[in-house]
Amino acid sequence: MARPRPLPSGRSVPDTARFAGVGRWLLRAASLGVCLLAWQAAAQLRLDLGIVTFRNVPPPVEVAQAGIELLQSSKLFDHVTSSLSRVFAGYGLAALAGVMLGLAVGRSRLAGDVLMPPLEILRPIPAVAWIPLAVLMFPSSELSMIFITFTGALFPILLSTIHGVENVDPRLVASARSLGAGWGAILREVVLPAAAPSIVTGLAIGMGTSWFCLVTAEMISGQYGIGYYTWESYTLQNYPDIVVGMVLIGLMGMGSSALLRRAGARLTPWHSTDEARR
Repeated sequence: MARPRPLPSGRSVPDTARFAGVGRWLLRAASLGVCLLAWQAAAQLRLDLGIVTFRNVPPPVEVAQAGIELLQSSKLFDHVTSSLSRVFAGYGLAALAGVMLGLAVGRSRLAGDVLMPPLEILRPIPAVAWIPLAVLMFPSSELSMIFITFTGALFPILLSTIHGVENVDPRLVASARSLGAGWGAILREVVLPAAAPSIVTGLAIGMGTSWFCLVTAEMISGQYGIGYYTWESYTLQNYPDIVVGMVLIGLMGMGSSALLRRAGARLTPWHSTDEARR
């Protein structure tokens, strides 16, 4: 195996890439640190900018203390597991339905004419508007919250899948058909690999919107979950706990989306990008 070519500075290419990666992480950490310091200063000074005030905003130190107390209590496990189970149940159903419907609409004009009109009417309806109807439709609040999560994740996945399928190079399909491939082989060997990057993007976006919709549902009809914990903290005027709930929501949403992007990069090595390798 050939050795890495030395750079003018005397360092090898892998070493330089490693130092560059460390530098990027240090820059990101510094950016986060500056934001925390600005938050701490604004909260301590009770900064009032007219349209925005920090008089009642807890500083990061109090939020960290509240987070430690939550970590030491038994409530954290119940809230986190409840939210995760609802998200993955609704998201899993949305991923299956969104990809299947997207493939059908993207490959069939008839399916598009039949399915897209009602879906386009339902798509702009926000998650909050679905909550009263979901409570009436389902026998338990648990199912209604899963349904809200499902509706939030469905449309980003559906539209990204349709976009990916419709942008498949028709010459690839024609070449596969000329070689005797049937519709199943074309779908499996041509359409899915070509549309996979768009599908992965839709899955990552859908995960984020599913968290948003779930938290909204939990604030209104939940008994456990991070959204319920955040809303309960507000009603009890435990302001540091509100921020703790928000941070937990952000971390879980960011982590689940990052896992999806990482899995998508491994499943589509022919479309690897710098973003996937971060």
